[in-house]
Amino acid sequence: MGNELDSLIAGTEIPYGGNKVTVVTDEIASSFRKGDRLIVVQTSGDLLHIPSHVWDLSSQAVGSAHSAFLKMGGVSDDAISDFYSIFANRLSNDDSFGKIVEANAEDVELAKSKGRSTTRLILSEKMREDMIAGLRLWENVPPRRGSSIENIEHDGWTVDLISSGLGVIGFIFEGRPNVFADATGVLRSGNTVVFRIGSDALQTANAIVEHALNPSIHKSGLPEGAVSLVNSSERSAGYAMFSDERLALAVARGSGPAVAQLGSVSRQAGIPVSLHGTGGAWIIAGNSADPKKFSSAVFNSLDRKVCNTLNTCCISEESASQLIPEFLNAMKQAGDLRNSNPKLHVTESAIKHIPESWLSETSIGRAEGEVPEKQTEIISLEKIGTEWEWENSPEVTLVIVKNTSEAVDLFNKYSPQFVVSLIAEDENEQKSFFADVNAPFVGNGFTRWVDGQYALNRPELGLSNWQYGRLFGRGGVLSGDSILTIRTKATQSDPNISRRS
Repeated sequence: MGNELDSLIAGTEIPYGGNKVTVVTDEIASSFRKGDRLIVVQTSGDLLHIPSHVWDLSSQAVGSAHSAFLKMGGVSDDAISDFYSIFANRLSNDDSFGKIVEANAEDVELAKSKGRSTTRLILSEKMREDMIAGLRLWENVPPRRGSSIENIEHDGWTVDLISSGLGVIGFIFEGRPNVFADATGVLRSGNTVVFRIGSDALQTANAIVEHALNPSIHKSGLPEGAVSLVNSSERSAGYAMFSDERLALAVARGSGPAVAQLGSVSRQAGIPVSLHGTGGAWIIAGNSADPKKFSSAVFNSLDRKVCNTLNTCCISEESASQLIPEFLNAMKQAGDLRNSNPKLHVTESAIKHIPESWLSETSIGRAEGEVPEKQTEIISLEKIGTEWEWENSPEVTLVIVKNTSEAVDLFNKYSPQFVVSLIAEDENEQKSFFADVNAPFVGNGFTRWVDGQYALNRPELGLSNWQYGRLFGRGGVLSGDSILTIRTKATQSDPNISRRS
């Protein structure tokens, strides 16, 4: 056993990844104290400093959730249903919800003062309704834990494979308060959850805990700690939580680089991960595409920026003269609904198809306000999968291809392998497309259908892309009732059974 690290020296070389070296910075060296933790990310060499008080805070929250999980086996399914019912009622009650709204207003104002986007932070009436609907859905979902998946009969004894809760689910998500209710879905399958929300929504989260969540846990009889919040605004709290080996599964939602880093931290600790950080949907116009259906798919995939928003569109050279006007008009209509101008990115080969009016400078709605930019920018082929995080101006990449086959090749090579639609009337073209494209979510129209609650009537914990490999044994939608493991139970009716030969 080595000695405990109590200081760091700037300039110290630290190996990572087997054959690389990273260096301790002056900032980390000067802030590191005895009791702190240092994580070396083996995929990037990033040095992550976790102050001791943050580590302890996270450890306590995970510990509470772990203790609660060990009691969940004795909690009835009716008690879990009661929790969802009471939680939904607390959010429906104007008195308790009013206090949550007050906290959210403070979060929104603070975020604005920092120049940060508040699009997803505002706890609107629609968001409230969605949270309540999600909780009502979990209230009525038939429980799956404890059910026999398979029964194997032997002479004098039987073996049952029985579904069971997995354990403590660690959940980190961006500042969208509605995701808070989604996280509690893991209780339905007998799990517990510990989570960290982005600093922008921390006051809102604490208000939900105080005025809705904790009262629901206590009144329903669920064990204390079944839903635990790591109450810290420091990013290092996420590193600490995802390093805790008591987690059965780590789930992260947010921006691509941040989620990838968290995933690396979790994997190093031996914790399975479900990540969704890079999204952006693709639409491919097939050889038999109907122009009006294509235009409708583009328009309806650009109502707001989320992971399943249209990001990249492929049109064949043969159809360019007919479909590009439809594409640009759909983008313009989507921008008009947001009182903003759309932003276009094209490869060098596509620029000849863009009208002169789209090549000049215009006003683009960014998080910081209206910004003068060229409406159309030329990008390299390698960047066609870049996810555009837009605020008010719909932002899309257009690629001209030879045919659908080339578009599929580009998707499989450059996209995050997430969501793709083929607009085509030919059934054989659709069949070949589904077989060839490497994506978990495939459609023939607008891309915004990819949502657990919208498509499957299951509030989701996250959506997984295939950028880093396909998923084993489950679909791309991670929902509360899909987080299960299998226990094996033997029942012996003949007391004289033995394995003596």
